[in-house]
Amino acid sequence: MKALASVARNNKPEALSLNSMLSAHTQPAGAEKRPSTASSQQLCDALNGLAQAQNARSGTHVTATPTAAFPSLQSPCFYHNRFDDAVDFDKVLEEIKNDEWMSHSRLVQTATGVREVSKQLQRRPIKRAVKNVMIVTKARDNQLVVLTRELALWLLRTPRYGSDLGVNVYVDAKLRNSKRFNAAGIVNEEPRFRDMLRYWSPDLCWSQPEKFDLVLTLGGDGTVLFTSWLFQRIVPPVLSFSLGSLGFLTSFEFERYKDHLNRVMGEEGMRVNLRMRFTCTVYRDGPDGHEMEEGEQFEVLNELVIDRGPSPYVSNLELYGDNELLTVVQADGCIFSTPTGSTAYSLSAGGSLVHPDIPAILLTPICPHTLSFRPMVLSDTMLLRVSIPRNSRATAYCAFDGKGRVELRQGDHVTITASQYPFPTVVRTDTEWFDSVSRTLRWNVRAATQKGFDAGGSATGSEDGKEEDDGWDIDTDSACYVSEESSIAASPLRRQMSLLGIIREK
Repeated sequence: MKALASVARNNKPEALSLNSMLSAHTQPAGAEKRPSTASSQQLCDALNGLAQAQNARSGTHVTATPTAAFPSLQSPCFYHNRFDDAVDFDKVLEEIKNDEWMSHSRLVQTATGVREVSKQLQRRPIKRAVKNVMIVTKARDNQLVVLTRELALWLLRTPRYGSDLGVNVYVDAKLRNSKRFNAAGIVNEEPRFRDMLRYWSPDLCWSQPEKFDLVLTLGGDGTVLFTSWLFQRIVPPVLSFSLGSLGFLTSFEFERYKDHLNRVMGEEGMRVNLRMRFTCTVYRDGPDGHEMEEGEQFEVLNELVIDRGPSPYVSNLELYGDNELLTVVQADGCIFSTPTGSTAYSLSAGGSLVHPDIPAILLTPICPHTLSFRPMVLSDTMLLRVSIPRNSRATAYCAFDGKGRVELRQGDHVTITASQYPFPTVVRTDTEWFDSVSRTLRWNVRAATQKGFDAGGSATGSEDGKEEDDGWDIDTDSACYVSEESSIAASPLRRQMSLLGIIREK
């Protein structure tokens, strides 16, 4: 199913239907086409029929489940396989039982399935033997190379899981010949470290993401986004140390890395939050009016930005939701942000802060041509499509998490859907998002708080050293009340109110 998900599609990139995949095997020649909204029972019967047919061909009489007989039809969800005992998938299926066409394999391709799995992963800690740790180090910071060496040595030396040594450590392949990292010195300390100290590359992250049990990032939010860029499909759990200049996504202090990692890799385990990502697919206008051709596809954690680029004209974009025209955008561009990216470019352009647990797509215009085009929060189940009209004056440009800038010509379009490959981050506290917003944005922080009324706070001491507490010397606002008890004249404000008939003088 992973391979099928990457093939070119003529229409919108929607979740693959098992019905269409199985119809060729389950229907005899000349039979009518099965409706696309077949029930889950029909899907189950079709899979059972395939399993029995394969058993008959192999000569075995052992009853096999459809997924056991056909590994290619197993759930492509990495977290279903790795965290199977931590998540009650029966309960997840119960949440969507009214959806007739939903099955376990289809579940992981929906935003609903990701949400429900994420809720359960946050409630209970996951206890797993972390055998392979990947370290992603911020670029252009030699001081962090020294810290990477310190962290790698500690992970290699610290005994884990009944062994007198630690775990396998993967560092950036660019550190292989680094003098600051000094890989030769690490290997000379313990000969067995030669097999335990390894190197990762983007190709390894793309081809074998399941090799890593935990990813540690040393840097800031940009390093976390780079990690998301490395893992364009399956992403291992990511624990981010705060060593950058901002820190929305980095909630762990590096000074306490031993305590944090001993807790996560020990008996306490880790709690994981599945952050929503977008699958953004570019479609090119076919030659001579032929059907669209699928182009680049990216998984983004923060946002997709479509802007006018170097053109002096405002962007002219057609925005569709579930194949229905929503509006025509005339602006410098549009930002389609995830809840995680709501604190980034979207916030600077006037968008709202959105908690990462809220499933939503944020639409934020950039300098719109109409004052009524305000930021919107859309459902994460919508399929959005942004098209460049063929009569547009200029082209547009797409940026995916600030990378992979692509030009959209007249007739091209890009689609935005909730990804089936979320970004798992290790959770430190239940309020870490609010803490990060308060820490980085100084959210709702004022220079001084309002003082309370304290009758004796400003009282002067008496001759015998005892403080007097006779109440307030000025107990009311004299603009509305008389200033002296013997005065019969009302204050100026009260007199004006009396003349206007608002109040009556006694």
